[in-house]
Amino acid sequence: MDLVLSYTPPLNKKCSPLVLKDDEDVAALLASRSDSTCKIPLGVTVEPTEVCAYEKSGQESSDDTDGSHDGFRDNYLDVDYCDSEPTDVGSSRQTLLVFRNVKRTSNDNGASATEPAEGNPPVDPLLRLTGAGSDEPANVPTIEASDSTFSDGSDLHEGKYFNTKKDLKRKLSDIAMKGNFEFRTRKSNRSLWVIKCIDPNCSWRLRASKIVPESIKFVIRKYVGVHSCSLLNRNANHRQATYVVIGEQVAPQYVGVEKGPGPKGVQTFARTELGAQISYYKAWRGRKHAHTLIRGSPEQSFHVLPSYFHMLEKLNPGTVTRIEVDGESRFKYLFLAFGVAIRGFRYMRKVVGIDGTFLKGQYCGVLLVATAQDGNGQCYPLAWGIVDSENEDAWTWFLTQLKEIIGDTDELALISDRAPSIKKAISTVFEKAHHGACAWHVAQNIKNKFKCADIMGSYWSAVNAYRCEDFAGYMIEISNRYPRVAEYLENEVGFEKWSRCHYPGLR
Repeated sequence: MDLVLSYTPPLNKKCSPLVLKDDEDVAALLASRSDSTCKIPLGVTVEPTEVCAYEKSGQESSDDTDGSHDGFRDNYLDVDYCDSEPTDVGSSRQTLLVFRNVKRTSNDNGASATEPAEGNPPVDPLLRLTGAGSDEPANVPTIEASDSTFSDGSDLHEGKYFNTKKDLKRKLSDIAMKGNFEFRTRKSNRSLWVIKCIDPNCSWRLRASKIVPESIKFVIRKYVGVHSCSLLNRNANHRQATYVVIGEQVAPQYVGVEKGPGPKGVQTFARTELGAQISYYKAWRGRKHAHTLIRGSPEQSFHVLPSYFHMLEKLNPGTVTRIEVDGESRFKYLFLAFGVAIRGFRYMRKVVGIDGTFLKGQYCGVLLVATAQDGNGQCYPLAWGIVDSENEDAWTWFLTQLKEIIGDTDELALISDRAPSIKKAISTVFEKAHHGACAWHVAQNIKNKFKCADIMGSYWSAVNAYRCEDFAGYMIEISNRYPRVAEYLENEVGFEKWSRCHYPGLR
């Protein structure tokens, strides 16, 4: 009765089992394990379709009467067979055996390694198995001499076509990772690709070329899908696990989500699903490549901006869009205001807050925004802009575009922080509108500069006071406790910039 052993890597994703044709591969598998208890799960397929089962005591079952397993037990290992559970695999039956606690190996005279023959010193079972620690060759053949073969488990065949060479390379990388083997490129050019297993003595190889010189399609000309290399050539740091392959595999996890897995999550995915150990940097690049596949690159986004703005103006009447480029036709500024927002602003108080924040990305930049406030006290987005930085030229350009949609009247109030570039740009663009300082930014400056958070109650009461008499009372409270704060609010900031009762317009 013949046995076909197989070993499946512990991956969440289904992958091809590693077939162990003879006892040499069993020895290689045992020698490659660092676990001192030698717990190794093996799939044992019995031909014909009979289940090979053993008692936990190590005795053969009563159904096995032909003694076909004696050679395996007596010549190599005496093991405990346990946790046997038959499972269906295709048309055959398979029993999962856990090999535990290697007890002994037999020498040529029939003596056990743990019970040495007279005159011979004791030999450790694992050393005896691999032939180490002894001048005599071990009973088990050396690992390098393994003649076992196994299939890569793919559906490739000679004559199969691929649209491009890139598609073929991606397919082979995926097969190599799932099959837990590696390959080298022997020859590669625009019309030819020849690869071979990383083991020079292995029979696995593939040769593909263009169908015709003028075409970009590739066809497999020669393919040997059976490996004859040793199991010791398996490597978790897979050379085919490039950041491009990792990104393509993990890309579906970024579809329809805001963030998706981070670099450490990509590392976990590669280890559990692909059986590959990758560095943090490679995981970061794979994540970036996945973002590019799903959302496009920044260059592609800048390229489609004119088309996007054209469709916005067509589908949303009254929308105002602007794109400014430099002398070399490179992107410089952007402005966008939706028509529905422009029309709605006519029925609101003419108070507009403007501010900017930095952008994260390959090309950075600054996002400028203009907002109003609706009847419910909620923010009302009015316009957006993207510029290189918060400088006077950028703010002047943005406010010029904003003036075209909101006008310039005495009723208009523009509120911002106390940045000098904003102050100069407002004075240049708006002649009638009034500029005020944001009370929240002034409060943050007071807390950071004077370390007096306990005065904030009196400060906010002064900000919201409608009558000058009430305002004067709150300022006296501030002056009595923190004279420097009162001097800062009056001389450096100016009452007319932050207080309601002294503001010249309607804020």
